[in-house]
Amino acid sequence: MGEMGWITVESVLKPGRYFLQGDEAFAEGAIAAGCNYYGGYPITPSSEIMERICNRFAELGGGRVFIQMEDEIASIASCVGASWAGAKAMTATSGPGLSLMLENLGYAIMTETPVVIVDVQRAGPSTGQATRPSQGDMMQARWGASGDYQIIALSPWSVEEAYTETIRAFNLAERFRLPVILLTEEAVGHLRENVDVPAKTQIYNRLRPQDREPPFGQAEVPPMPAFGQGHKLLVTGSTHDEWGYRRTSSAQAQETVVARLSTKVTNHLDEIIEVEERFCDEDGLDILVIAFGFTARSAWRAVKAARQEGTRAGFLRLKTIWPFPEETVRQLALRSRAVLVPEMNRGQVLREVQRVAPQAQGYHRTDGEVIVPTEIHQTMQEVMRS
Repeated sequence: MGEMGWITVESVLKPGRYFLQGDEAFAEGAIAAGCNYYGGYPITPSSEIMERICNRFAELGGGRVFIQMEDEIASIASCVGASWAGAKAMTATSGPGLSLMLENLGYAIMTETPVVIVDVQRAGPSTGQATRPSQGDMMQARWGASGDYQIIALSPWSVEEAYTETIRAFNLAERFRLPVILLTEEAVGHLRENVDVPAKTQIYNRLRPQDREPPFGQAEVPPMPAFGQGHKLLVTGSTHDEWGYRRTSSAQAQETVVARLSTKVTNHLDEIIEVEERFCDEDGLDILVIAFGFTARSAWRAVKAARQEGTRAGFLRLKTIWPFPEETVRQLALRSRAVLVPEMNRGQVLREVQRVAPQAQGYHRTDGEVIVPTEIHQTMQEVMRS
């Protein structure tokens, strides 16, 4: 993998402005971050990611490997194996495929394996509407695997962020040795916008052992060896000690593993959580609108319209969904008379907001259509009158 830790590399794409589809931007962002393995299975509306990365890997060569697997279970399993062979690995899917990946997602969490998963959400449950947008996988991403753990999930709202947040997802996965999920929607995946590609990209390459260090040792994020480099590796989803040996009846081993799977994330919230605040520096907001992903685009338009009418409205966009930015939400909600959370589900993120801001209300749409600015603007007025 070359140099370890933070490094700056030349961008793979020639610097400049590109007109890309969101799914294409996810693929290009992965390549820019150093992705050299993709294992996937086609599923609408994420299939264009696989198609783009397949073609680009063939163009670029350099040891990049693309495999279309037989299903989503095999896709993420192959990514875990590739990661332990030293690769930066990614797969992409939609809700039904993510459901199939969850057991191996838990395996990747337990084995502290860097993997990036793009979930281009569509209307569910089950097969649902394959070509319509949704934000219904928020809780599946957080709690889909078994047991206690932390996970990182990001929510881009534009094609440009499909590119930049994919790079950030890889950097976080490598930095903290865990799976990172990009929670996007069909509306972003199939949107076309300009993307400005810089000349250089900052990427993080996982730390390698300097000597015979244990792969699951005492360090908060232990260095990660690779198969084929002289280490005798045991990689098990069972409770294990620092060398990977199964310790399935040891209370101490279980507590040690579970605690570190959480604290290596919760001790670094400032490094992981990103939000965007607009018009939130005023004291005594009439209303705070909290949104994420494609819905945040409509929310921003609605907030601007409300402010033009004299309403003291604030806008908070959650770029990081998990871990949830509860402290920022709490502090802004304390200065707001009303809080509104619009989302394309039945209130999954609203419940998280209400834990720290009980006055929050939601606006939900689950008919396979995007939420438009006028809906949010009207709901803001209704909430302020209530």
